[in-house]
Amino acid sequence: MKNWIARLFGGGTAAAPAEPTVARAAVAKGEAQSAAADPVTPARPKGQDLWHCLTAGAAASAPTPQALAHAQLVLTELDRLIEAPSDAEGLVPRVPEVVPQLLRSLRDEDASSADLARLVARDPSLVAELIREANSPFYRPSSQVRTIDAALLVLGRNGLRMLIARAAFRPLIGMQGGRHSRQAGPRLWNHTENCALAASLLASTYRADPFEAYLAGLMDDLGLIVAFRLFDSVLEADALPQDPVFVDALLARTRTLAARIAMQWEMPPPIAAAILGAADPAPATGLASALLEAERLACLRMMLDQGVQDADYPAADDGKDERARVFERLVGP
Repeated sequence: MKNWIARLFGGGTAAAPAEPTVARAAVAKGEAQSAAADPVTPARPKGQDLWHCLTAGAAASAPTPQALAHAQLVLTELDRLIEAPSDAEGLVPRVPEVVPQLLRSLRDEDASSADLARLVARDPSLVAELIREANSPFYRPSSQVRTIDAALLVLGRNGLRMLIARAAFRPLIGMQGGRHSRQAGPRLWNHTENCALAASLLASTYRADPFEAYLAGLMDDLGLIVAFRLFDSVLEADALPQDPVFVDALLARTRTLAARIAMQWEMPPPIAAAILGAADPAPATGLASALLEAERLACLRMMLDQGVQDADYPAADDGKDERARVFERLVGP
């Protein structure tokens, strides 16, 4: 990790740089939406709910001036990383090159099932993941799947692509970190998995590509991973800031950073656009719409698992609602 703390504390007090245009626009959009809300019964932002769930047990009742200064340091560093996303690799390293190689092979319509089986067989951990996935309740096989060929038949090409992508992203969130990363990590990965799954299942409803939706869901929380690891470096206390203004500013920056990382990693261009577009209550593209709805459902799943009731979220028990059917496929921690 860059010695960013020393650089920002440099002369004793770090001056915040000018906020990048894209991050500033995201924050301004959030402020405008808050101002337009009903002043008596304002809708609770889903981002606030997500942050409260991720930081459950680490809430700050009375933040100290030092904690507030450290929180500002995190915002300032996120601003810098938005402009230089390659510098974030010390906090969230790029996915292994084997993943894009496998994904390219899956796009090759001439590649046979035998070819794919040989590729998968090179990685024992991937074989175990494949067999476990094929036998999961999601696919509900009629009999126990025991071979690579049988598992590939159950998952199909698209299912295999999603499995490979998920297997590559899981270590990025599970990387060993400080207290804040370790505490939030399992919840964050659960949210990431559910967001990716929900986005892929909703993709056809919004005429979007299911695999691009899945990748967008996997990429969506990368900025939050960076933020938690930055907090590991500057905040010794267990508590994390909960001030709504701070949380909105943090989430606007982490969303922008996730989009910038997606571009840095040369993901398909629609993915970065969808991550940014999901900040809009009325997204301009089907992919962004699927991601926005997936974020809501994944957050709702987490809230219900933690015993949080919130009437602002749509009921997920109506079997006639597509969102309800997707919600039923999501899993708890």
